[in-house]
Amino acid sequence: MRRVILMIIVASIAVTAGCKQEETKMDVGTFADDLAFLKKHTDVILLSDSSGSSQLAVVPKMQGRIMTSSAGGMTGLSFGWINRELIASGEIAEHINVFGGEDRFWIGPEGGQFSIFFKKGAEFVLKDWFTPAPIDTEPFELVSKLSNSAVFKKDMQLENYSETTFNLRVDREIKVLEQGEAVEKLGVTPAKTVKIVAFESNNKMTNTGEKAWEKETGLLSIWILGMFNPSPATTVVVPFNPGPPEVFGPIVNDAYFGKVPAERLVVKENVMFFSGDGQYRSKIGLTPQRAKPICGSYDAANKVLTIVQYNKPVGVVDYINSMWELQKEPYKGDVVNSYNDGPSEPGAKPLGPFYELETSSPAAALKPGDAISHTHRTFHLRGAEADLDPIAKATLGVSIAEIKAALPK
Repeated sequence: MRRVILMIIVASIAVTAGCKQEETKMDVGTFADDLAFLKKHTDVILLSDSSGSSQLAVVPKMQGRIMTSSAGGMTGLSFGWINRELIASGEIAEHINVFGGEDRFWIGPEGGQFSIFFKKGAEFVLKDWFTPAPIDTEPFELVSKLSNSAVFKKDMQLENYSETTFNLRVDREIKVLEQGEAVEKLGVTPAKTVKIVAFESNNKMTNTGEKAWEKETGLLSIWILGMFNPSPATTVVVPFNPGPPEVFGPIVNDAYFGKVPAERLVVKENVMFFSGDGQYRSKIGLTPQRAKPICGSYDAANKVLTIVQYNKPVGVVDYINSMWELQKEPYKGDVVNSYNDGPSEPGAKPLGPFYELETSSPAAALKPGDAISHTHRTFHLRGAEADLDPIAKATLGVSIAEIKAALPK
């Protein structure tokens, strides 16, 4: 998330200060606990694989987002971060409503002359920043539902900073993968003792207007963000393509909130390690030349390996730039991002805390009736480190021991 979200926490805290203690406790660990909380405040769709072990809680009113998941049924660990304070308050914040969720739908760009978060002539500052209602407060319509999947749709009209109007339709399918399909997509077979939940969102954005979307007047992109529970021992792992900067560009953009301290970001030859402890506000991003179609994290405290896959078109280099400024290069944005939450200033309360894994589609230059699609797939694997080790090596290219030792303690 951008720096604005953390600034908004002050308002969110004020809104929710009166919530009952049982509504706001942050030590909830099981899927059943989170599901019960969500059902108390909103409609929830429960999806499951045929075994009942892999389960998802999906909320249509919150843009069909996957709020949380479990690899162990109702008693399993709940993997998604949920903003209990905000949800329990029943209030709507002015600039953004950070409900949480480990797969939520957004649209870029956030900043720049083609931003859909700022009106024409606005300054790129907090007071002028507003999340468009269709991706913040308006529900997505449930089109169909099976035991393991749900399909949503939403018609939208958005206007960017340059006063270009976009008429579009979003189609979003959420699916829990069966164990066999999960193993096939993962590309490695876990030991029988490893618990696994795998799910994906298939997101399509269609130009329903009468005019083509052109680079000169602004383009949009699909942006999926996953928000997860941190621990003091969580490390984000991002493999990347090595090569000279003059060909591949900078290895990493780590200047979103000021340069990330060396003890929180370690860059090796073809992989980087980033702290996901939820204790220090920071963010990194990779360009299309550097990014691979995979990233992940390892929570050594809870023995959870998380893998995120997404579809990355070969040779495409135009991605949305969301920096808060009039941009010289509005299509030189990031493909993969990771955000670590923390206090916005000394003594301030963090938004979560949580950490994020984010992926984006290319910028969508669509003619009327054309569409762009983006698939974002998440795996959570929990088990003994000896059993998770071959999975980490096969997917992220590093061992569990390397991940644990990567960041200075």
